[in-house]
Amino acid sequence: MKKLLHIECSPRKERSVSRKLAEKFIETYRLKHPHAPITTLDLWKTPLPDFDEYTVNAKFKVINGQDFTAAEKERWDHIRSLFEQFSTAEKYIFSVPMWNFSIPYKLKHYIDLITQPGLAFAVTPSGYRGLIVDRPVVLLLTRGGIYRNSPLASMDMQEKYLELWLRFIGFVDIRTVYAEGMMSDHRSDSIENAMEMAIAEAARF
Repeated sequence: MKKLLHIECSPRKERSVSRKLAEKFIETYRLKHPHAPITTLDLWKTPLPDFDEYTVNAKFKVINGQDFTAAEKERWDHIRSLFEQFSTAEKYIFSVPMWNFSIPYKLKHYIDLITQPGLAFAVTPSGYRGLIVDRPVVLLLTRGGIYRNSPLASMDMQEKYLELWLRFIGFVDIRTVYAEGMMSDHRSDSIENAMEMAIAEAARF
């Protein structure tokens, strides 16, 4: 059975709508795939190393084919372990609230750590090539305002950034579920509609 990895990005836990969408998605998915291995990576409980001088140096030494110092190797080994957990999955869901028109800093930190040359992408004479291929991903996105097909669309850096990053590292099959207007009078209807969308996506995932 294919491994499913859920990246949980909200610190609100039981009060999080994005987390509730993920729970409904996984509940539905299990009905169709009762024996599939499912892992949830809670970014608020996962130790993420600083992207410090040694980590940056290690990254450029990989690009230039140079040897690590002991401190650089330690950082790179930590990054490799995080990346291997990510790359060994075969299906993905991300439950992500919008923060300041973009994504929570914990998710950005995680992305910065695992998006490394030789791991998530290759540097070739013709440019970059993503190495995470032939895998589907579902984005479960929540936002306080309404951004789709509205005057606020240009301010949505949540979906745009995640899709750009995923395509950069090789994803093609990217599906999205939205719960918009979480701070509006339409909150309840929006959550209900998003739950239905999550169930539909899970049933065909």
